[in-house]
Amino acid sequence: MLFDAIRILQTCAVSNKASHTSENPGMDYGMECNMGQVGPTAFALTPCKHKVTDSQQHNQRLPAVFYQIIIFSPINYTRINKSLSQKNVFFALPIAELYVILQDKSVIMNKILFAALAVLLLFSSCANEFNKVYMTSNVPYKYEYAKECFANGKWTRATTLLTDMITVLKGTDNGQESLYMLAMAQYNNKDYEGAARTFKSYFTAYPKGFYAEMAEFYVGQSLYESTPEPRLDQSATVSAISAFQEYLDLYPDAKLKPVAQQRLFALQDKLVRKELFNAQLYYDLGPYFGNCNNGENNYEACIITAQNALKEYPYSKLREEFSILLMKSKYELAQQSVDNKKMERYQDAEDECYGFINEFPDSKERATAERYISKCKDYISAHSNESAIPTFERN
Repeated sequence: MLFDAIRILQTCAVSNKASHTSENPGMDYGMECNMGQVGPTAFALTPCKHKVTDSQQHNQRLPAVFYQIIIFSPINYTRINKSLSQKNVFFALPIAELYVILQDKSVIMNKILFAALAVLLLFSSCANEFNKVYMTSNVPYKYEYAKECFANGKWTRATTLLTDMITVLKGTDNGQESLYMLAMAQYNNKDYEGAARTFKSYFTAYPKGFYAEMAEFYVGQSLYESTPEPRLDQSATVSAISAFQEYLDLYPDAKLKPVAQQRLFALQDKLVRKELFNAQLYYDLGPYFGNCNNGENNYEACIITAQNALKEYPYSKLREEFSILLMKSKYELAQQSVDNKKMERYQDAEDECYGFINEFPDSKERATAERYISKCKDYISAHSNESAIPTFERN
């Protein structure tokens, strides 16, 4: 941003050369200003009122006029600086005021070029060093370099080197450490699926190893991190639950037992929410039969899904949402049933509404349940005689 400001400043100096002389460099130049914006920061350039002596200009090669660069942040736009032209002025909060002098452009460009070359040489030397280590046949040296990369958080480099050495180091004193380090590097590099496989490989190869307990925990943790949102397929969630349950079975007194239990609850909640989305989808499809086989109904599918979820997760936080869908689906199903099934289904819907009110007396859907009960009663009372079974007296 500073370079752009200097470029504007140079334009100002050229444009003002005809109207301002160096004989009176301290004169007031009024409200003349140039404005610009680079990235999230805005700036304004105004001629400065500071006097520059002829000796300073001669000795320090300074221009006759200083320019004041006021740098602004666009965080606060409410207070407008009245000393600047309000046209195109949308900033108000000054961060700093800098006095910048014109410098030889070649000097600036040389500094930029030098900095760029220095950065380029630095990255080039680092890349050359890593390539030499990767290509070397000196396994101990390569392993120590991989450990150094791991310690410094260079997970990609550590993963690359350790993957290349795992087979060679297997069966040696560094076999356990290298395999566990590779799994941790993959985990920290957010390659959770690869990390889960490597942790599982470690536990399979070294079930009594020094890192066995942590490896078993991180199998579940890696799968936990890779689980998708509830609307998507939850195969990874089921696998993560199995992994944490296996961890708790093998290490009932593990130090990470509370963490594993919290992960299990979170994963189960994700499965419950997935079932709720499925039940809601069936209810929303409603009378649509394009996705149904002969004799099937979306409301029946919603009822079955909600009932199974309530049986499998009886203490879920989403129990009320399942019950609402169950109540509404039973009522809608009764309305759309054929005549010989309506009476039975209206009675079932009425019972479901009473059960809902008893379990959730303060629910936001209580009024809906009461309305359903009233309509069910109306139908049952109106058709009760039709459903009576005729009797015949025997002579």
